[in-house]
Amino acid sequence: MKPSNFEILACEDTPLGLACLRRRELLSRPGVFVTEMTLNHEFVMSSHVTTSERALARRALEVHQGSALRVLVGGLGLGYTAQEALVSDRVAQVEVVEYLPQVIGWFDQGLVPLADELKADSRLTVVAGDIYRRLAAPAEQIHDLILIDVDHSPVEPLGHPHGSFYTDAGLGRAKDHLADAGVLAVWSYDHDPPFADTLRRVFPDVRVHPITVVNDLVQEEQTDWLFLARK
Repeated sequence: MKPSNFEILACEDTPLGLACLRRRELLSRPGVFVTEMTLNHEFVMSSHVTTSERALARRALEVHQGSALRVLVGGLGLGYTAQEALVSDRVAQVEVVEYLPQVIGWFDQGLVPLADELKADSRLTVVAGDIYRRLAAPAEQIHDLILIDVDHSPVEPLGHPHGSFYTDAGLGRAKDHLADAGVLAVWSYDHDPPFADTLRRVFPDVRVHPITVVNDLVQEEQTDWLFLARK
């Protein structure tokens, strides 16, 4: 029997439902492997198309011209946003807050593609927690960049609603966690003009960037959206 090109690396119950990590070899490209994550059998992310996750960190760094930057990332995922932040020598530390301990476990076990590289960087810390709850509380630490890649979009949360984060009041509390000239960057798979308007009521400088790529596995164009707001 021909061996399968598909492997389930992990599949665990989580507070948000059944989360699975899988890896497959591309039949059209022998020797090329793709790692994917699903939640409740719904596709969440892939190691094959990571342009917008990387752009979230890169665009925020372009807006903030400082050095010795302290970066807070909401959502570990497969690690591409954190990796892109660590590429910059202007970044002094990156703290990643991940809601699902199971995802942190996969990272610790080296099941995600970037695990070894990220763990080797002393600037990185990964902690379990709720990024939205943290940003709603009084700031105990101030950051230069806050990068949020958790929900599908501001109106389509992943798993459960996240309170008031996307409101004027919630964004105002998140703003208190930023140093002067700090940047809040939020990833979304959909354009959301009302969220951009909300950001503009709270922040003096707001930029919205569409990130369009072609997924060559399915020959389809897809556009994700980045919302950047500077304090």
